Amino acid sequence: MILWLWLCWGFSTSAGQPDSELMARYLEEKLLADYSIMEQVARRVPRQAKFLQRLETRPRMSEFTVKSTIISRYAFTTVSCTMVNSGSEAREGVFEMQIPAAAFISNFTMSIGNKTYYGEVTGKEKKDSSDDKARHKKPPSPTDGRENGYETFKASVFIPRKMQAKFLLHYEELLQRRLGKYEYTVSIRPQQLVGRLRVEVNILENSGIVSLEVPPLRNSKHKGNGKVEGDVSPPPSTVVGHTKTLAKVTFNPSVVEQTRIARNGILGDFIIRYDVNRELSVGDVQILNGYFVHYFAPTDLPPLPKNVVFVLDSSASMVGTKLKQTKEALFTILQDLRPEDHFNIIGFSNRIKVWQQDRLVPVTPNNIRDAKKYIHNMSPTGGTNINGALQTGAKLLNDYIAQNDIDARTVSLIIFLTDGRPTVGETQSSKILSNTKDAIRDKFCLFTIGIGNDVDQKLLERMALENCGMTRHFQEDEDAASHLKGFYDEIGTPLLSDIRVDYPEDNVEQVTQNFFPNYFNGSEIIIAGKLINRTSDSLHVEVTASNSKKYILLKTDVAIDLPSRNDIRGVPGLEDGKGDKNYIERAWSYLTIKELLNSRLKSDDNQEKDYLAEKAKSMALTYNFVTPFTVLKMKEAGLHSEPPQEEFISPSTDGIGEKLQSLQGHKAPPGIHRRQDKQRIKISKTSADGDPHFVIDFPSSKFSVCFNIDGEPGDILRLVSDHKESGVTVNGRLIGAPAPPNGHKKHRTYFSTITILSNKPERSYIEITPKRIILDDGERLLLSCDRSAVVRSSSLEVSISANSNITVTIRNTISFVILIHHYKKPAPYQRDHLGFYISNSKGLSSDSHGLLGQFLNHEVKLLQESLNTSHQQVGQNQTEVLKPNPTNTLKVKGRLVPVVWKQRRIYNGQQEVDCWFAKNNADKLIDGSYKDYLASHPFDTGTSFGTISSL
Repeated sequence: MILWLWLCWGFSTSAGQPDSELMARYLEEKLLADYSIMEQVARRVPRQAKFLQRLETRPRMSEFTVKSTIISRYAFTTVSCTMVNSGSEAREGVFEMQIPAAAFISNFTMSIGNKTYYGEVTGKEKKDSSDDKARHKKPPSPTDGRENGYETFKASVFIPRKMQAKFLLHYEELLQRRLGKYEYTVSIRPQQLVGRLRVEVNILENSGIVSLEVPPLRNSKHKGNGKVEGDVSPPPSTVVGHTKTLAKVTFNPSVVEQTRIARNGILGDFIIRYDVNRELSVGDVQILNGYFVHYFAPTDLPPLPKNVVFVLDSSASMVGTKLKQTKEALFTILQDLRPEDHFNIIGFSNRIKVWQQDRLVPVTPNNIRDAKKYIHNMSPTGGTNINGALQTGAKLLNDYIAQNDIDARTVSLIIFLTDGRPTVGETQSSKILSNTKDAIRDKFCLFTIGIGNDVDQKLLERMALENCGMTRHFQEDEDAASHLKGFYDEIGTPLLSDIRVDYPEDNVEQVTQNFFPNYFNGSEIIIAGKLINRTSDSLHVEVTASNSKKYILLKTDVAIDLPSRNDIRGVPGLEDGKGDKNYIERAWSYLTIKELLNSRLKSDDNQEKDYLAEKAKSMALTYNFVTPFTVLKMKEAGLHSEPPQEEFISPSTDGIGEKLQSLQGHKAPPGIHRRQDKQRIKISKTSADGDPHFVIDFPSSKFSVCFNIDGEPGDILRLVSDHKESGVTVNGRLIGAPAPPNGHKKHRTYFSTITILSNKPERSYIEITPKRIILDDGERLLLSCDRSAVVRSSSLEVSISANSNITVTIRNTISFVILIHHYKKPAPYQRDHLGFYISNSKGLSSDSHGLLGQFLNHEVKLLQESLNTSHQQVGQNQTEVLKPNPTNTLKVKGRLVPVVWKQRRIYNGQQEVDCWFAKNNADKLIDGSYKDYLASHPFDTGTSFGTISSL
């Protein structure tokens, strides 16, 4: 009878998918039954299932839950697993979880029957006891994960008959930004079908969540999990919901759905990718309870030119798939090089072969074609001379930099790939490290890639760390071509070099790394620290960097919030006291420990290594992190202890947007003292501001002249025109608004855009609006008006004082100041607009023109028309006498212009100007008429005054 059942079951399972689905549905019902041993609920099941139950010797997993909360890139994850032993004897239950290698375990608890055990993080002794070896995090080892990016946590216990065991694992990590996205990954590999399987991830990003995506489950050995190529739909039963700042993602597959994915319970990696809103500014600075974290990832920057040397292993061990995939990746990478880049290729085995001797070549179609031929003809042979290859590559790049006087604002780098250990030449790792460091001399960065299990990954990791680079490791059975291309994409677009982030020394301490050689597109720079002065109202932040031909200075003052502003306690969903954790403080501790570990890895001094290890261990004990210098030891909690409860951070989506205000850095509120980071700007009265009101100052005549231009919305006025001589043109676009009640005008007009063009020594333009600035000198740069910044090139400087003004300086001889007028509660006749002021006109020629430019190098005489009609020239000492007389006259280029006395307020009303006012759209005051000053478009540099200038 038993044999017959076995044959029937074997036949039905091989007969097709429908029968397996029926079995899965039954298992779902069976597994969802109440497993409480105390209740002893009886349930009739088919004989077939009872037979399968007897065959099953391991405990059943009744529940597997992952709950995670990500607050400003910092992720808290709790994994809960319940196993039931329904057998008649004790059985071993194994809880196994793959976690990201970059994560730190922060807690582990397990309950077996009526006994509870909790994990205690203790310092690791030199000779570590192996009593709890199975219960703490093991050292890194190659796993089923990609890029060797996971470590396996494993706990093994014996579960008494008719009892259950519950495991709770907590770990934390700071998400890294790659290729423009943060990626959060959870390994779903329970190794059996689970009755209740659920993943819940809550994301809170107050700067705004963008590009949220949940791709299909990922399993590196079964890429795509049988799905058609190009399928990017989320896994079955996934629900995604989000607002501007909050997102909630759940994955809750039934047993039937689990069976369709993987019958062995190895579902794969559940992945969430997203990014946040950002701009070119000082970045996102968050402060809470004496700690700060600073995220810097500017966008809309032009790429820096790069000088790159590819050093590729062509030894015999690369034969087959590894070399083939390397060639495929290099073909694509070469195609992605930019015209301004320079490159060379070195192949090495026991011999070193350089494609182009003693030089780097520019990126041209012919050079790319020849490089592909060279790579195609590479054949695997010989041993592995790692030291010789790196020495050759470093010398090649050093010589090129020295001989060609390479601009400091380019990025030079070596990309090194190997699949083995050194076997030829210098084979001692310490010597290779010191030789490489001496050869590079901090002049460029080294990026290393290891393929397979035979590679010395620690050597590659340390070489990259010591030379400002990064490292990646791929398994042999993975798609190396796509991984290589992905790694190159991370570093292939450098946007900034020599980035330095500074804070006042008397305000901060224990700041993590704040100098970075390069910033690559799609990545992110993160700095954290402690505040010294808790009574200060704000934290001053300055970021300096180089971008191509520009020097950039970004600065701002970030308000140090009152304790309640960034505090997340009391928010619905933050349960069991987890909200008490200061996520910013824990991000700081996470970064600090990581830097201590890296510093120890790079150090050759044993005393220094011991000091760094002790410091890392002390901090890990303070924050309960399992690190290479701490271990997790299990202790019994006592006979009457409660079983472990799930503790996790789970922000509610109800009303949290209002409760959590300003998690990102923001300006100091009114009344808080702000550091004066802008210099006092010296400007002349010569300006066009408001409706628009024009003022021209004549210092030698000691008086000013003013006039109005009643333009139409959409008109573009030529303010300064000196394109032929100094190469400078300034145009202003008008925007309309209704006229005030009882006014004499039909509408008002303001400047909405100021465009400054310069064609000497090279063509460039700056387009300014009340919200943003576009600077384009062959490379487009976007800046925000609400952040202080300085951008400087050889002939141009743009200085932004946040929400106040922009100063544009050309060749140090021409300066314009543009005021920003913002209305918090504008009336119907008000619009955000700009004011244009000339600060320095020395560099403009005597032939400059435009509504303002025509007066910069000409004098105007003031006359009084007496009763007997004789003309009398008036000086400054007679001005007061002339005020009441309506018949005062200006003499401008032989033209007589009647004027009246007026007072004007300029520069945001801070300065009052007495001026002689010319009516009727400055009739006879300006050359020609108002319409002669209309430009056809913002970039129009033409002039129509060649025949009028003699009038």
